[in-house]
Amino acid sequence: QVQLVESGGGSVQAGGSLRLSCATSGYTSSRNYMGWFRQAPGKGREGVAGIGTRSTSTYYTDSVKGRFTISQDSAKRTLYLQMNSLKPEDTAMYYCAAGRRLSLSESDFDYWGQGTQVTVSS
Repeated sequence: QVQLVESGGGSVQAGGSLRLSCATSGYTSSRNYMGWFRQAPGKGREGVAGIGTRSTSTYYTDSVKGRFTISQDSAKRTLYLQMNSLKPEDTAMYYCAAGRRLSLSESDFDYWGQGTQVTVSS
């Protein structure tokens, strides 16, 4: 069974930075894409960034372009999300996921982590 475990969340002031990590275990070779999603209170789950595990392709939602960077360390089997210039609007529970295509659609991902909370204060 594929297992994803996020870490690195916390509380920061606006303009600060956080680096989220997602450690993977189990069989993941059939999932060629990884992504980060977030969900704020009262809102649906939003795709933030995606990356192909067998290519260098990446994809970002418009609201985080230029501020967030998705990356991976194949040797450590770990996915990262570097978040800079954080805004209060970025406050949400952040989830990593594994899926079958590079997209920001929740329906394209079938393995999910438990989430890590990010809180940005003004």
